[in-house]
Amino acid sequence: MTRRSRSRRFDDQVLLITGAARGIGAGVARGYVARGGRVALLGLEPDLLQALSEELGDAAHWWTADVRDAAELTAAVDAAASHFGRIDHVLANAGIASYGTVRQIDDPAFTRVVDINVNGVYRTLHAAIPHLEVTGGYALVVASLASFTTLAGLASYNASKAGAESLALATRQEVAHLGIGVGVCHPSWIDTDIVRGAEADLPTFATIRGMLPYPANSTTTIDDCVEAILAGIARRRPRVYVPRGVVLANVMKAVVNGPVGWLVMRRHLRRHVPELEQEVQALGRFQHAHVPLTDAKPMPDPKV
Repeated sequence: MTRRSRSRRFDDQVLLITGAARGIGAGVARGYVARGGRVALLGLEPDLLQALSEELGDAAHWWTADVRDAAELTAAVDAAASHFGRIDHVLANAGIASYGTVRQIDDPAFTRVVDINVNGVYRTLHAAIPHLEVTGGYALVVASLASFTTLAGLASYNASKAGAESLALATRQEVAHLGIGVGVCHPSWIDTDIVRGAEADLPTFATIRGMLPYPANSTTTIDDCVEAILAGIARRRPRVYVPRGVVLANVMKAVVNGPVGWLVMRRHLRRHVPELEQEVQALGRFQHAHVPLTDAKPMPDPKV
């Protein structure tokens, strides 16, 4: 951590984080409190949320909230504003991915990703905007490198993260006159449970990812991602790229997703996509291992 990063202070300010129990959300919570701020922790894993809140002391409080439930999420956001007296920043971080190609994945698994990654962002922003208007605050939506670069077997994630980007950009236009800022964060592959789990579950996923150009073929540490997000919040940036090289994917998306990129990928995918489908079928689930059991769906009969 540089001297410059330590100087970014959030004294007397409050950050609300969805998906705060682990990974990026938990890391940002620790960094924000270390810089003098207070955090409202929202998520679905009460044991982890409570442990993190106790670790951070009086500067943190937690609420169980599902971004798929508008009433529950709004109640939690309002309770956080009441508890701390204000909300200055929001990190719409809750998100999941799933396994399986479009012909393979079932409807509940696909739509769950979209509901959390797109509709969940809408519900978070919708509930938070009245509080951000009071403080002239800022919201940062966690999209992805996947907003620009698609990858076989992750269609629901790609579609949802492209949707999250568009939702954030439209919201920025709609709330600018209220004094609210909205940014979009585009992490590449971050060293989190989701990425480690995906590569352990599906070796072909790692192979396909390795065929992509930098930065899609690299992994960034959580610490570096957290630092970039905190800097983005402090400076109310319209875009946060993690690592910075992800900006190239945005600039070059027409090439990567166009005829030239397709010629490079097509010959590899002819072999690797069937391998990926076979691995998903053998795994017996479309979700990551830490998805709550109440949401897990049995694998349907083989179709591939």
